[in-house]
Amino acid sequence: MPPRSSDVTDSLTLLRGTLDVLVLKTLSWGPMHGYGVSRWIRRRTGGTLDIEDAALYQALHRLERRGWLESEWGRSENNRRAKFYRLTDRGRAQLRTQATAVRRYVRAVTSVLDARGAGSVS
Repeated sequence: MPPRSSDVTDSLTLLRGTLDVLVLKTLSWGPMHGYGVSRWIRRRTGGTLDIEDAALYQALHRLERRGWLESEWGRSENNRRAKFYRLTDRGRAQLRTQATAVRRYVRAVTSVLDARGAGSVS
């Protein structure tokens, strides 16, 4: 059975929220350009999460519009012009809020996936 459009919307909202918190967390370590953010997440997850460029840059622009990130142009490690993003104070506060929500969500999903039987409650 194909997913209902509301299911797809809910999944996209969840994924967008997850990507946002991953970007915020990555930038909590210091300013980075977009490729650096993507590379850090890919390395940190052992290659499990490989974020598409379009999704990453949409997230960076969305977070910047919300005032959670600021950006400025600079030079990358290989001397190319790149836009560097950094977390604002509002972004740090949002990271704390979103990280708590994502951890709660992950615990809930894990409790379902780790269930031993239909009547099991752990």
